Amino acid sequence: MPVQTKATNAVERDGTTNTGRRNLLKVAGVGAVAVGAASFAAAPASAQTMDITSEWDKTFPKSDNVDHKKVTFTNRYGITLVGDLYTPKDTADGSLPAIAVAGPFGAVKEQAAGLYAQTMAERGFITLAFDPSYVGESGGEPRSVASPDINTEDFMAAIDFLGLHDNVDRERIGIIGICGFGGMALNAVAADKRVKAVATTSMYDMSRVMAKGYYDALTDDQRAAGLQQMSYQRWEDAESGEPALAGGLPDSLDGIEDPVTRMYYGYYKTDRGYHKRSVNSNAGWTVTNPLSFMNMPLLTYVDEISPRPMLVIAGSEAHSRYFSEDAYAAAAEPKELMIIEGADHVDLYDQTDIIPFDKLQAFFDEHLA
Repeated sequence: MPVQTKATNAVERDGTTNTGRRNLLKVAGVGAVAVGAASFAAAPASAQTMDITSEWDKTFPKSDNVDHKKVTFTNRYGITLVGDLYTPKDTADGSLPAIAVAGPFGAVKEQAAGLYAQTMAERGFITLAFDPSYVGESGGEPRSVASPDINTEDFMAAIDFLGLHDNVDRERIGIIGICGFGGMALNAVAADKRVKAVATTSMYDMSRVMAKGYYDALTDDQRAAGLQQMSYQRWEDAESGEPALAGGLPDSLDGIEDPVTRMYYGYYKTDRGYHKRSVNSNAGWTVTNPLSFMNMPLLTYVDEISPRPMLVIAGSEAHSRYFSEDAYAAAAEPKELMIIEGADHVDLYDQTDIIPFDKLQAFFDEHLA
């Protein structure tokens, strides 16, 4: 998709102008939100100390049918993650199945993941929506960076936490991944045999889109140019002492015709889904964020999810639909692909009359029985 750039005539250290940087946007996934490369203005990624709020600051109303509390847990890399634990009221010890939820890529647990988690808790599951490493209230420095390895590990750490909870039956744990964390979820479940079932909605394969662009349209020359630009950016970041931020979605839709940018804006930059800690609602990812994704494919072993079941859900009108279809094709049975007629990518973030919660409940009721 086209992205918004901040054009300047500044000359870079390797002798190229910012024209090369704008070309890198295509390499970095060609998507302002999905990839976090909307511009290459050298805004610093500020250091952040953990500051966990106690107030209800979600983008959705609090349910009276579940109990909620903030929790922390640590991943294998020693990063402290912060989550929202949702528990059905009047839960008996050791009796309930559990689901870990994360995504979208660049969102926080107060957005779509929390809505999914709270809704599934209303339906009888203990659920954990969490901020991944370097994002939201979770720890990790610098801020606003992602990793195919560490973010996969974040899901596994959530399974560690749930399996040690007194009210969870550790043999009945599943995962829901949304958008880019759909791909992370499939990658995690392929390796983590403790997870009994996995579902994704509006899935992105972040390594594929960053390495090859949308619809795999990136040329070899564009990829090489992008890697060169990000390589030189590392020297700039090292010299300044902090990584530059790429910039996020535009602050208005004036002059913006691209339907995907307008779609993301309608969620992340409006009262519908804006959150002050969301990467996508604010200054975006670091400029060099795509580097590791471009060389580390996420879904190489998706067939190893089998014999555990996989449910993949996408909107018929979603620009990202092909990621779900291709992951489904690559996976082994048992698997199911559900296409929601008329839905776009972002509809499955928060539109409760479109998100197939009945299907998700039936899927996990059956496979976490």
